[in-house]
Amino acid sequence: MAPDHGYAAPPDSPGPPPPHVPGGSEVTADAVAERWALPGLPDGARRQLADPRLLQESDAYARTIENVIGTVRIPVGLAGPLRVNGRHAKGDYYIPLATTEATLVASYSRGAQLLTDAGGCSSIVLNEGVSRTPAFAFDTILDAARFAEWCSRSFDDMREIAGGTTRYGSLVSAQPVVEGNHVYLVLVFQTADAAGQNMATIAADAICRDIVARSPVCVRRWFVEANLSGDKKATMQSLAGVRGRRVSAEVVLGADLIERCLHTTIDVLLDYWRASIVGGVMSGSVGVQGHYANGLAAMFIACGQDVACVAEAAVGVTRFEPAGDGGLYASVTLPNLIVGTVGGGTGLPSQRACLDIMRVAGQGQARAFAEIVAAVALAGELSITGALAAGHFTRAHQDLARGVAADGSTR
Repeated sequence: MAPDHGYAAPPDSPGPPPPHVPGGSEVTADAVAERWALPGLPDGARRQLADPRLLQESDAYARTIENVIGTVRIPVGLAGPLRVNGRHAKGDYYIPLATTEATLVASYSRGAQLLTDAGGCSSIVLNEGVSRTPAFAFDTILDAARFAEWCSRSFDDMREIAGGTTRYGSLVSAQPVVEGNHVYLVLVFQTADAAGQNMATIAADAICRDIVARSPVCVRRWFVEANLSGDKKATMQSLAGVRGRRVSAEVVLGADLIERCLHTTIDVLLDYWRASIVGGVMSGSVGVQGHYANGLAAMFIACGQDVACVAEAAVGVTRFEPAGDGGLYASVTLPNLIVGTVGGGTGLPSQRACLDIMRVAGQGQARAFAEIVAAVALAGELSITGALAAGHFTRAHQDLARGVAADGSTR
């Protein structure tokens, strides 16, 4: 007798597949109703997801999603105040964080208050550039080398082609890399206040089509992105370069402030950080930091950013060391902040409201937003390190993340 694994075997004949989801980016009452008419979708789910605001705000959603059936509500908390002494972000900010992880907003709020009590942190955008890396295949390595040499002399033409695809972006560099009979073309774009992924893709496609048409050697095949850019991945090249905006923030904290706000000492903080650096190295971590992804994901969701970009945005380095006056120097460097204040999800009503809270919605605000994001990362690093050094990390999760659920059970 066959063993019982606790599941039912599929029927011999599963029958015809269910109907396809009615496609498209149309957000109308009829289109949404047609999707909810698919077999097996519960009415209770429809009541929760397809709320009236979806249709009232349909124009905002039309170009941000396909096959829409509703919206998901995620709680948003405020952290702060956070004082930022940046080149572009100057002042005190309340930070909207969208998350379902208890303790996260409290932790970031504590770190933000610490920085504010210290007079604020410095934060600066150091470099900008969004890359696309198309690849071209040739019959021989000699053809690949000839093509790469020709591309190196064709930058002005590429820049002109890119300029014809956008009013805001521009091509700033183009570097061919030969690998066997393949050539990767590393294209880097300035994207103004947009995060710039789509802008760079459209410009790269136009460049590729033009250079393939004019190439002195036959291009056997080409692809608009060949995985050298690091798009939505944690990569070693991220640490030395830039993808999006490279931002750094720093602060010097006095011993009395650390003891009052973090309930530990500088010596214990530094001992913990040395242990965590070694732990990060032994784990194979790309970069060394505590938990950038927590704050980044919460801000990205709240502010209409591409959440998948957290995979690369969370690469970076946190550094703690003694300051000359007996204090603590702390800094964060995030080389890959793919953030923007126009385009994508930044125009959705709730997300625009969150950007408005920080006074960074719309044109001319992307650099300020990036400097705020780096300051938030610094606040989070200080707070979690303080909790771990003081032995409060577990207690915070017990107090804030556990309790009695709606069904009466203990979480």
